[in-house]
Amino acid sequence: MSKRDFYEVLGVSKDVDKKELKKAYRKVAMKHHPDRNEGDKASEEKFKEASEAYEILSDEQKRGAYDRYGHAGVDPSQGGGHGHGGGGQGGFGDIFGDVFGDIFGGGGGGGGGRRGGPQRGSDLRYSMTLTLEEAVKGSEKKITIPTLVACNPCDGSGAKPGTKPKVCSTCAGQGQVRMQQGFFAVQQTCPSCRGQGTKIDSPCGSCHGRGVKEETKTLNVKVPAGVDTGDRIRLSGEGEAGGMGGPAGDLYVQMNVKDHAIFERDGHNLYCDVPISIVDAALGGELEVPTLDGRVKLKIPAETQSGRMFRLRGKGVTPIRASSPGDLMCRVQVETPVKLTEHQKRLLKEFNESLKGEKHSPQKTTWFAGVKKFFEEM
Repeated sequence: MSKRDFYEVLGVSKDVDKKELKKAYRKVAMKHHPDRNEGDKASEEKFKEASEAYEILSDEQKRGAYDRYGHAGVDPSQGGGHGHGGGGQGGFGDIFGDVFGDIFGGGGGGGGGRRGGPQRGSDLRYSMTLTLEEAVKGSEKKITIPTLVACNPCDGSGAKPGTKPKVCSTCAGQGQVRMQQGFFAVQQTCPSCRGQGTKIDSPCGSCHGRGVKEETKTLNVKVPAGVDTGDRIRLSGEGEAGGMGGPAGDLYVQMNVKDHAIFERDGHNLYCDVPISIVDAALGGELEVPTLDGRVKLKIPAETQSGRMFRLRGKGVTPIRASSPGDLMCRVQVETPVKLTEHQKRLLKEFNESLKGEKHSPQKTTWFAGVKKFFEEM
């Protein structure tokens, strides 16, 4: 079967730069890596195909030969393979170290790929829902999470008490085996120890050789004042237990603040709509408005228009990384009276008649002037 185009394998165009090429390779390789698709032959072949494509295209000399002559230009059996080739020092060991070092904990060459021995546990994430009051003032919440904890009888080793795991003879404790065919070489998880580097002859009866057990644990989480949606709290060592007696991972608690019935938060400021009557808007008055610290008086000056914003300084939120609070912004909304009686309607009509000829609606006058100009220009 003929080989696919290397650019097609990685899903990139022929003018791709090195940064985007590496990014594309990581995406494909992470999806099909043997550690994530154990026993899946199709994924294994796609991983090898992507690795070969990146090995060629990441080398300027080889890429140039491939662009000119195609696969023949980089196939040693056909006289190609410009520059350093094969599975030696300049082969896939360099690629794995470069691309997978920060994903799988080390790659191709030497002891960097060793996975045996104690392994750190996985990190966990928990989504915590808070009210606005809890987020602004801080609180203490009790959470229950399912997790893996170290097995007590075997102290996390997975071996029967009184025994110890033995070094795997297949990979000599490396956790990986190297396969090479021609110039193509790739590291794979050791099939005997499944990447652990050790084998257990007498498994622990409590955890059946896993070294960890599933449990549900309850934690008290102190939420600092001022958190907002998207903020995270890190609890060290509260993640899953490590393998082979390794350290536990961390627990990340992500904050999610619920919508509030009155206030809307934007950073360190709070916003709220305050309904007022047309009488208060026209003649002015004093209203009582809520804040997170209690009620305060808000003076409404005469002739206030709907939508006007009033600032109450220091009545907002003090974020985690700030020392002073924000403000409460009150937006007044003038309400039109409803369910009027016939007498009230007559009074309004009389009142409206009394306004004719006078400039009592500044916004209306300006708006109609703008409309008139618009039609004249058309």
